[in-house]
Amino acid sequence: MSLTRRDFARRSALTGAGIALIGSAGALATAPGALASTETEAADGHEGDQHGGVGYGPLLPDPDGLLALPAGFSYRVITYSGRTRLESGELTPEKHDGTAAFEGPRGATLLVNNHELKGPRSKFDHPVPLTEGLVYDPAASGGCTVVEVRHDKVAEWVGIAGTSTNCAGGTTPWGTWLTCEETEDKAGQNGMTKDHGYVFEVDPLDSRAGHDPKPLKALGRYAHEAVVVDPVRGHLYLTEDAADPNGLLYRWTPPEGFLHGRRELRTLADDAGRLQAFKCFDSGGRFVDDLSRATKPGTVYGVDWIDVPDRDAQKAPVRKQFATGEITRARKLEGMWWGDGGAYIVASYAREESPVQHDGQVWFYDPRRRTLTLKVRFGVNPDPAVDGAFDGPDNITVSPYGGLVIAEDGEGVQHLFGVTGSGRTYPIARNELNVGTEADPDYSEFTGVTFSPDGRTLFANIQRPGIMLAVTGPWKRQKCN
Repeated sequence: MSLTRRDFARRSALTGAGIALIGSAGALATAPGALASTETEAADGHEGDQHGGVGYGPLLPDPDGLLALPAGFSYRVITYSGRTRLESGELTPEKHDGTAAFEGPRGATLLVNNHELKGPRSKFDHPVPLTEGLVYDPAASGGCTVVEVRHDKVAEWVGIAGTSTNCAGGTTPWGTWLTCEETEDKAGQNGMTKDHGYVFEVDPLDSRAGHDPKPLKALGRYAHEAVVVDPVRGHLYLTEDAADPNGLLYRWTPPEGFLHGRRELRTLADDAGRLQAFKCFDSGGRFVDDLSRATKPGTVYGVDWIDVPDRDAQKAPVRKQFATGEITRARKLEGMWWGDGGAYIVASYAREESPVQHDGQVWFYDPRRRTLTLKVRFGVNPDPAVDGAFDGPDNITVSPYGGLVIAEDGEGVQHLFGVTGSGRTYPIARNELNVGTEADPDYSEFTGVTFSPDGRTLFANIQRPGIMLAVTGPWKRQKCN
């Protein structure tokens, strides 16, 4: 059933006070100077835990030159591309990306780790090994590994191989990982022997479930980023990181009578269910062509869903199948996480390809109201090389201690940082590994931010060369002041 513009305008009038409250409570000043990563001062001007500050204090330089953390925190290297080894003997693959943590047997934590490798295997020193039975396209270099962490022991093995550009993905309520290919390469392009741009399911608890990998074509073929599952309604929401034109947010509705569960998605026909793209309009019923137009936290849009004509994109990319005015676009739709009854969605930045420039947005989609609310907006950072302001949010997770934790993929200095429910930001970690030169430093993005099932450990990756880290310390509930 379509949510009409009249319905949304009437609803907006009825809930105007609530929207204003969201706007003021979630307001994060868009001037970069207001986004200081050392924000620990309370409203009364005093600092520290006892006075209502947020975060954990300033980051302390790491003598080993890897990860700066607040006082009392420590890290452990879990995997390191080219140094640690899989159970089969090969070296850990490179370019760690999206990751999720699952409860494993006998107190272990299982992590499924994407490796964002695009193109032929010859391009990379450490592609994902072609483990027998787990290969989709033997020409492709990407895939996932499964990492088991148990006290001081770590084991790693291949979850899926022969896929391309495994960027983000998402967990399912039934305990699996959906890994997403951020590419539109077809057979014959970039050395590939099969079409790519699909979603695949990886089961961390059952390697046999991944044998003979099958793309979930019902979810479409495009430059996928992340996916979440609505555990109540059964919908899947998917982001697209693409430009020329900007990408889309999608919703997949399962066919009538379909029941989610392990290995059930791969039983579906390629055209099963409905794949749709979003179309936004404001409280006045005006169509919104691009999410970058929202400049004030608390902005609320109504959302309609428009059928995708050709989800397998055999003649034209999905995002190019719509005429102007049919759908809403956004640049760099990336990380997504289900929490608080809806989906948190990241747009990493907008530049000249968008109507309005910014250095990141975090949205919240409420499936019950079918509204999209801007929670956080980052103004353009004038000097990313200077530590301070955050920019370029990417992978995201909901924190068990309140608010969000975000992996930064911007220019210059790179952080893991938190955002409270009121929109205040604070630093958690800083990447100090320079993969460039002293004269021209280069700090890789953070990826794969996720908490262990018990909430005690924060896992995250430094994408280049590919390092998985476990961060522990005096976590605390974050206040919303």
